[in-house]
Amino acid sequence: VSTLVFPTDSNKTDFTNPSTFILVGIPGLEAAHVWISIPFCTMYTIAVLGNFIILFIMKTEPSLHVPMYYFLCMLAITDLVLSTSTLPKMLGIYWFNSKEINFSACLTQMHFIHCFSVMESGIFVAMAFDRYVAICHPLRHSTILTNHVVAKIGLALVLRGMMVILPFPFLASHWPYCRTNIIPHSYCEHMAVVNLASVVKISCGDTTVNRTYSLVVAFVVSGLDLTVVALSYSLIIKAVLRISSKKAYEKALNTCTAHLCVMLTSFTLFFFSALTHRFGQHITLHVHIILANLFFLIPPILNPIIYGVKIKELRDKVQGGFGLGLV
Repeated sequence: VSTLVFPTDSNKTDFTNPSTFILVGIPGLEAAHVWISIPFCTMYTIAVLGNFIILFIMKTEPSLHVPMYYFLCMLAITDLVLSTSTLPKMLGIYWFNSKEINFSACLTQMHFIHCFSVMESGIFVAMAFDRYVAICHPLRHSTILTNHVVAKIGLALVLRGMMVILPFPFLASHWPYCRTNIIPHSYCEHMAVVNLASVVKISCGDTTVNRTYSLVVAFVVSGLDLTVVALSYSLIIKAVLRISSKKAYEKALNTCTAHLCVMLTSFTLFFFSALTHRFGQHITLHVHIILANLFFLIPPILNPIIYGVKIKELRDKVQGGFGLGLV
């Protein structure tokens, strides 16, 4: 097991933009990187295949060109971007010891990671709104959620993600950095680059604003989105309980259950990783990093599986297209 040595305050030298950062991978487990990469690579492959299958089915099946599946396409694209923005570089570290990352590439990766994480949270809200309209106002669903409205919602989610996260790479590009450019992480996560209680200090400047803004974005955005989703589902539950048709009741329950499972999986992993990363000082660093890595692997794997199993229309298309004997 290798040990990282970082400069003390007495021998720091400021410089603004290091040409490269060094991503350690999983500190303390460098000797096991090759073995750790096997399940990570397998999970990434499954995630890519599963989400591409979802997108392929959506594109080739006109009957699925409705708002619920449009939002599912957005979720699949977001999952692909999130996993692809982290895993290839991560595997390069584990397999080839390719630890260097260009300063600009690091900031770009940071932006993509956090921007699409915010977008994913917004997609869950859009999906909850779609279920609310479909169940509580079924006769008006096609007039409320037209293709034009869905496109506007998608654009709004992209703009929200970009605007909320834009300060991260902008501020990071202007911080004075210490002599060390070693990031004890597998990718350029914002707080790993700044200054975190459980991660060694990389920036020499005052990062209070950055730490505060990061915390506000993480919990205010997620908290607001969860509040809207909870409100939507409180109204949905009331409407579902009034449904007399057993078939309609089961269909509503299946689509809502799929969305809830996907959303809870993602938010649970996010809050668990974020809270342990910020307040779990007694948890070893390699546990922090592994949890952060899994955050970009488990949801992209589970989302296509959950929707494929719970939504009959999608399950039938998968079975018809690939000849699978799923029950």
